[in-house]
Amino acid sequence: MPETAAPPASTKVLWLARLEYRFHAWRERRARRRGQKPTVTPFPGYAGPGWVRVLGRVMIVPPGKQTESGEYASVRGWRSFVAVPIGYAQVTVRIGDVEHVVVADRGGVIDTRLPADLEPGWQTFTMTVEGGEPVETRVFVVGPDIRFGIVSDVDDTVMVTALPRPLLAAWNSFVVDEHARQPVPGMAVLLERVVRDNPGAPVVYLSTGAWNIAPTLIRFLRRHLFPPGALLLTDWGPTHDRWFRSGKGHKLSNLRRLAQEFPQVKWLLIGDDGQHDDEIYTTFTDEHPENVVAVAIRRLSATEAVLAGGRTAVNDHAAAAVPWVSDSDGAGILERLEDVGVVER
Repeated sequence: MPETAAPPASTKVLWLARLEYRFHAWRERRARRRGQKPTVTPFPGYAGPGWVRVLGRVMIVPPGKQTESGEYASVRGWRSFVAVPIGYAQVTVRIGDVEHVVVADRGGVIDTRLPADLEPGWQTFTMTVEGGEPVETRVFVVGPDIRFGIVSDVDDTVMVTALPRPLLAAWNSFVVDEHARQPVPGMAVLLERVVRDNPGAPVVYLSTGAWNIAPTLIRFLRRHLFPPGALLLTDWGPTHDRWFRSGKGHKLSNLRRLAQEFPQVKWLLIGDDGQHDDEIYTTFTDEHPENVVAVAIRRLSATEAVLAGGRTAVNDHAAAAVPWVSDSDGAGILERLEDVGVVER
């Protein structure tokens, strides 16, 4: 039976994290005894001149029924969480004629930067684990002349989820059929319009959602005609020194990384007032005003706010160095962005 690499030594690892790893290792052994093999689930990433950010996850995925078109017939949210992550698996990434061997983290997640020279726009390469069939993945290569990009939250910004309230979050994440999830009105049109007006602009969907839901999210975005983009999600569960991962920390660290990787790009930041997007975007804008073209906050409806457990406080941005706009849906936000000159009428 193939063996995954042993976890790296650490001077301090939270006992819950060690327990979680042992539990997944036990599940992996059981799955392998049944003849199941790991595969790489690729996630769309992004790249710049001379490098690629490779994203994916190594898992043993239970088989599911598919329709003739290849879509899953009926996918409840819980099915995304029963896959077995393969920690510290070695993955071969082939970009052009060059092969790289990378190691997944404890949760099977691959998030690494590799050298590569690719043409701007969407490009493909392959990932393989344990000699299996190569799996094709895509990255969006940001050209050196691009000066505009979009970062969008997901929960209650492009997809109605009422995520902050724990019971409803569990219901939406584990029970609701993915085909029943609804887009926020007008957001697909807004994003498509901004992308069309800025050819070559990267789109990044930045969320505190778990990597488990990435395949579901990709299908949702495609089904509702959102522009394709890179996914930056997170891994649920404890870290080596924390009981729970910091959602705000995840978003801020990735925004700061984008500012460092693309210093010439000004980002349109899109979020909602149901979580901490205003606070996060305020911090980032204060740190990197040269990397923000505008901030757009979607206001939850009264019903959505009740389901979400209320709204977070939105600061007064009248004196901000960049425009801040807000409205209740994509059409309203588009009008506000036109008013401040971010989008042409």
